[in-house]
Amino acid sequence: MDSDVEPQPFTVREGELGKVLSAALPLVIRLGTGALIGGYSLSIVEDDDEDAYSIARFAGKRIKERSTTLPAVRPKELVVYEYEGSPYCKKVREACSVLDLDVLFKPCPQGSEAFRAESRELGAKTYPFMVDPNANVSMGESDDIIGHLFATYGGDTKVPLLLKRDGPLTNFTAYVAAVARLKALRARPAKKIPAEPLILYTYEISPFSKLVREALTELCIPHVVRYCPRGSSKRNELYARVGHFQVPFLEDPNTGKKMFESKDICEYIESEYAV
Repeated sequence: MDSDVEPQPFTVREGELGKVLSAALPLVIRLGTGALIGGYSLSIVEDDDEDAYSIARFAGKRIKERSTTLPAVRPKELVVYEYEGSPYCKKVREACSVLDLDVLFKPCPQGSEAFRAESRELGAKTYPFMVDPNANVSMGESDDIIGHLFATYGGDTKVPLLLKRDGPLTNFTAYVAAVARLKALRARPAKKIPAEPLILYTYEISPFSKLVREALTELCIPHVVRYCPRGSSKRNELYARVGHFQVPFLEDPNTGKKMFESKDICEYIESEYAV
């Protein structure tokens, strides 16, 4: 297995239960938005590809998950300036997860300057702020960004209930979800910023991945998120590479480190990048 830390499915490490439970509250509050790909569909197919990820295999068959509404050709990665603790940024991340996008995140928590200065030069006044090189546009305001993403990359995918513009519960539940931990709002000192962005396989609603994202945000570490909600072909990609699918999975091209397990990943990030 091409990983420095072996995955331990369905395991919460000692001393981590409280963190995981609080990180799981948004999953409930936001009704799992971001866990499933847009147009999610299940089918039973011949099990003729051992490198394909599947939730179940039986009698020479496997269950295939896919989208029936997203376009087959996926865009190049977007750039989003944001921070984990913001309810508005959370909505945009959920949209990116539903739409199975790849995103380069440049964290801009309070008290940071590098990426805030960079984003201001591009026109950012608030966060989130998105740059879409595919459409040659940049914009702020979460609802505008979500509208652009679904209109440009969603095909026939419908906007989920809790991402609808002016939905009665949209912003309220996003606020409640953000207050669940009150983390990743402010920057912490980092001893270095990596030359190349780290790579994180995840989907937005994963509580284990949230812990990792908090550390990356507070230390202002740029990272590419390869969203892989249920139904994403990127699950096959990771499964073929390492013989297993589980999130979070982190790759650091600066050191060659590749690892599963949120606690180990957070400890690595702290030892490698925190003061």
